[in-house]
Amino acid sequence: MKLMIVTDAWEPQVNGVVRTLKRTKLGLEQAGFDVSMVTPLGSRTVACPTYSEIQLTLSPFRKVSEHIEEHRPDFIHISTEGPLGWSARKFCKLQGLNFTTSFHTRFAEYLHARTRLPIGLTYKVLRRFHYPSRYTMVTTPSMQRRLASFGFNNLRPWGRGVDTELFRPFERETTRAKPIAMYVGRVAVEKNLEAFLSLNIDCEKYIVGDGPQRKELQAKYPKAIFTGKKFGEELARLYAMADVFVFPSKTDTFGLVMLEALASGTPVAAYPFEGPIDVIRSSEVGCLDLDLELATKKALKLSRKRCREYALGYSWSNAVSQFSSNLVLAR
Repeated sequence: MKLMIVTDAWEPQVNGVVRTLKRTKLGLEQAGFDVSMVTPLGSRTVACPTYSEIQLTLSPFRKVSEHIEEHRPDFIHISTEGPLGWSARKFCKLQGLNFTTSFHTRFAEYLHARTRLPIGLTYKVLRRFHYPSRYTMVTTPSMQRRLASFGFNNLRPWGRGVDTELFRPFERETTRAKPIAMYVGRVAVEKNLEAFLSLNIDCEKYIVGDGPQRKELQAKYPKAIFTGKKFGEELARLYAMADVFVFPSKTDTFGLVMLEALASGTPVAAYPFEGPIDVIRSSEVGCLDLDLELATKKALKLSRKRCREYALGYSWSNAVSQFSSNLVLAR
């Protein structure tokens, strides 16, 4: 069976959406699907305003329509609400084709953080985008409830997994003067990193990743260690080196990095918002509190062994199976 996935988020971007789609594609192919991707690669693009790492495809309708006509997929999944996503939606509606969508990113909150654009206005546009979809796949129950409150319909669950072979405990140093508190992800205003960097905790603070706010935060918090982007085994060792993983975002739909930290044996401290409240369902592996400093200090005392055991319950095979069960025939 042929599946086409349309996404504006793809390499060389480094984020949870890209990692999720790559892992899902691999799992679907292993299950016998013929998966083709429609991405910005190979197209003329322009940098997204306020976020230059994201490239937006120019003249996307032609690319999408030619791909569908050439490959005639049995299933069509539109993953993102960017130019490619809107073009695929338009073509499917014109041709009477069924499709599914997914809700990865809380753009309303992101745009509000960057531009103060009213959240309700952005959700109105997003609701219009997803309305014709047969099913909109959502990461967590709390996110499903939030979208339903904004009038979204036909919501279906699509969870996430973690690579427990890559992200695993390593032998750790026992002679460090201070414990390490770490964040991994985009360095951008919507990630609320100052809430972490300003914490009054006796820890070395690591920021692993890159983004538009990095220079500003490096200048403001010179004692913090900014490593830039890391991948593979090097990233896995950093996760395992940390004594606590601090997730200060209030706008994520899931937070795959929390699972990667737990798989490495590192407990999590976060706010009790969508994402963390669905990932951290046990007080044995993480602390959720509106007082992030208190959450961090408590998390430092948790069992690393229990964190690893908890993460082993999140498999990509289950997530891929959930995704495939939500698909609908295009014709």
